[in-house]
Amino acid sequence: MSSSTSSTSTITRAIVTGHTRGLGAALAEQLLARDIAVLGLSRTTNVALAGQFPQNLQQVELDLANSADVAHWLSGDTLSQFVDGANTVLLFNNAGTVQPIGPAEGQNVTAIATAVSLNVATPLMLASAVAATSVSATDRRIVHISSGAARNAYAGWSVYCATKAALDHHARAVALDANRALRICSLAPGVVDTDMQAQIRSSGKEQFPLREKFEELKRNGQLVSPEQCAAQLIDYTLSEAFGHTPVADIREVAQRG
Repeated sequence: MSSSTSSTSTITRAIVTGHTRGLGAALAEQLLARDIAVLGLSRTTNVALAGQFPQNLQQVELDLANSADVAHWLSGDTLSQFVDGANTVLLFNNAGTVQPIGPAEGQNVTAIATAVSLNVATPLMLASAVAATSVSATDRRIVHISSGAARNAYAGWSVYCATKAALDHHARAVALDANRALRICSLAPGVVDTDMQAQIRSSGKEQFPLREKFEELKRNGQLVSPEQCAAQLIDYTLSEAFGHTPVADIREVAQRG
């Protein structure tokens, strides 16, 4: 695996969850295009990226919704070997699910457990593992991909709102640890044109009363492309401003930048 080297000869490596589609795929592709080696974690592999960046992309097929599987993988040495020699380590906790959608009384309990594992347990486990990596990295940066749903309650999204709010509060608490080698931000990406948005628009109005609002955003071309959002997220994550606030919205910090 080749290393990524900037003009100051620093080596940066990034871990991206859910790198096979949507925002995760765009993040992985743009990091790789910047010569930043990527460790992609997902249930499947990204064949296109593997063909395009065979030297700098390492992939692990892992069910991120299965906490036991994630814990078992973290007990191995793949992560430590990947970050070995890096000066800067980035973690993009991108993988997540909006399901189950609907009132609490109609939610499938297995779907609730899956969402909590994928949206909360795995990001927190990976954050802890990255923070604990005993490497030369003096700069570790953790990005939780959050949502406006973490900060505003929506009917039909009780599980999604709760899990994203958990990431926000985790970032606030970790920031209080005052580890100078660790920066963290739970970052809302705005409304991005991904498969998750398609799921939202296909849900019944009785499940999600605000569905028409999201249909209107799509019709009016107001959804941000994954590529545009990924560029903003990476630029901010690599900036000196990253970590100054533990909870942010990319639309606001990008404007200030």
